[in-house]
Amino acid sequence: MTAALSLPDRREWTVDDLAGLPRDRRYELINGRLVVTSPIGPHQDLSVRVLLAIEANCPPGVAPFVELSLLVDRRNQPRPDVAAVRLDHIDRSPVPVQDAALVVEVLSAENTLKWVQEKQQLYASAGVPCYWVINPRRGPITLTELTLDPATGRYRDPVLSTDRFETDRPWPVTLDLSALTKRWEALHGQVG
Repeated sequence: MTAALSLPDRREWTVDDLAGLPRDRRYELINGRLVVTSPIGPHQDLSVRVLLAIEANCPPGVAPFVELSLLVDRRNQPRPDVAAVRLDHIDRSPVPVQDAALVVEVLSAENTLKWVQEKQQLYASAGVPCYWVINPRRGPITLTELTLDPATGRYRDPVLSTDRFETDRPWPVTLDLSALTKRWEALHGQVG
């Protein structure tokens, strides 16, 4: 049994405030708002499967990581489920968001549409070239791929994949979403 988490009452959080928090939780800072999550086993399993697919053709000097904190500014330090980053500053924590070639968010019961939109805007304004949102919540797993348009600083029209995902951005990656759905359902059957 885990103890309840007691946090100081604040209207606005900054990256400096994160240093004083207990290390046993997963923290994100989005637009000055502190988000505390505890991903469950199937969520973590899906994140690792995605990491392995990204890693398969990853170019030299770049590597994917699970739950790596990215520093955007003093009010924003997201912690995507998977981030593929240049290794230039991997010895830092958090890693500068400019090093991210790809970020992936796996939705959970805690995520709201507003949260997803905020993160999308945050990653676009920070210049993250590729952003994927994986939704395992209802029915088959889907993956939405967003690619940054450097001219506008916004993500282009999203591409939704439902059975098999293949892309060449930021490098060739293939995900069998049907197989991931079967695994997800089997794992949920074991924990549910």
